[in-house]
Amino acid sequence: MLKMSIPSFRKKSEDKVTSSRTIGVRENTGYKVFLVFNTILMAMIAVATLYPFLYLVAQSFSSEKAIMAGEVKLFPKDFNVSTYKYVLSMGDFLKYYKNTIVYSFIGTVLSLVFSSFLAYPLSKKELKLTKFLTPFIIFTMYFGGGLIPNYVLVVKLGLKNTMAAFILPMMISTYYVLLMKSFFAGTPKDLEEAGELDGLSKFGVFARIVIPLSKPIIATMTLFYACMYWNNWYQAFLYLRKEKWPVAYYLQTIIRGSGANDQDAQKVSMNIRSCSMVLTVLPIICVYPFIQKYYVQGMMLGGVKE
Repeated sequence: MLKMSIPSFRKKSEDKVTSSRTIGVRENTGYKVFLVFNTILMAMIAVATLYPFLYLVAQSFSSEKAIMAGEVKLFPKDFNVSTYKYVLSMGDFLKYYKNTIVYSFIGTVLSLVFSSFLAYPLSKKELKLTKFLTPFIIFTMYFGGGLIPNYVLVVKLGLKNTMAAFILPMMISTYYVLLMKSFFAGTPKDLEEAGELDGLSKFGVFARIVIPLSKPIIATMTLFYACMYWNNWYQAFLYLRKEKWPVAYYLQTIIRGSGANDQDAQKVSMNIRSCSMVLTVLPIICVYPFIQKYYVQGMMLGGVKE
């Protein structure tokens, strides 16, 4: 019986290996086809995304006449830097750039600190207040006081024409808090318990264990908040005077005034928009490569469940 069972067992095992190899070949073929189509699709999306920016750059270095004639495509026509000279020489451009850097740095740091302080307790299901507070926090995503109550509140608090008026109204984003909450919820509890056994307080566990493990979400939120503060001009329009404008609002005023009576402005009125957009987005483009490796991980929050 034993001699008869061994060949049959070998035959069955060989059949399994053969079938698994066949399935593997099919999967590899299908995967290769998927890679080809995925590569083509991603390349098309990349071109569609990159083309408008390249067009803006080309337009910003082209002459007014070439732009009006529709001769500018991906490369500058009648290359010149008169628009950049005009924008950089107007008023206190560097001062406004400095204001934006200060606002973005301080605002991003404060937003990360307070958002993480809010998101970490919400990620703990064992806390009794979590289920009670979460609906109220989500409620703020859909309903707000409105423009007039917010303006009255800022004025009554004496914050008008201060840095706080620019930073505080958008310091905490509910959506970003929920993203951080989802990430913190996936932190291994064993490590936190081990930290507490070693004598760390709750704040010590958060600062020395959770935060070092949360580089992807911290990097992602840093980019999001920095972009939000850097590109924001509406708060400056409402609360700040000229000497405290960020560069985004300063360039906004240039764009709106590009068709004014100033003859120099009229000469560059067609490509001044492109120049303004390039100058505004350039710092963010320079920062992005340094946090790209964390950005992808941070955007995959909730994609893998245990």
